[in-house]
Amino acid sequence: MVVAVKESLRELRNQLSLLNHQVGARLDLKDVDLDCLELIAGHGPLSPSALARRAGLHPATVTGIVDRLERGGWVDRERDSVDRRAVMVRARRDRSSELFGLYSGMNASIDDICAGYSEAELELVTDFLRRTSSAGGDAAQALPTP
Repeated sequence: MVVAVKESLRELRNQLSLLNHQVGARLDLKDVDLDCLELIAGHGPLSPSALARRAGLHPATVTGIVDRLERGGWVDRERDSVDRRAVMVRARRDRSSELFGLYSGMNASIDDICAGYSEAELELVTDFLRRTSSAGGDAAQALPTP
């Protein structure tokens, strides 16, 4: 059964990657731009160096990504209120409906799927997904730096 779980996770990763790629293409965003936008929206505002750490990218790469996101109207650079020399990157909330619209089909499908499970079963699934996500993060950190 463990093999089936691992295969299902790989297939989920592939399908979500395809969905994200199609969403990015409709918004004229590279996959990595969309990934970083998600990090900024979910954990922001972030400094570029914090974004680079979270995304596992070189800071120079993140500079180019933030430049593209800013040009596209997805993020704003702002001075940090505490340290005026520092820059923070914030997702523009006025653009979030565009993203939500493109993911609405997937979100509706997940709602339908979840409706078939009890609260206790959903807690178990949530625990599994959180622990699996954490394991993925730990594995990524354990890899040698290129």
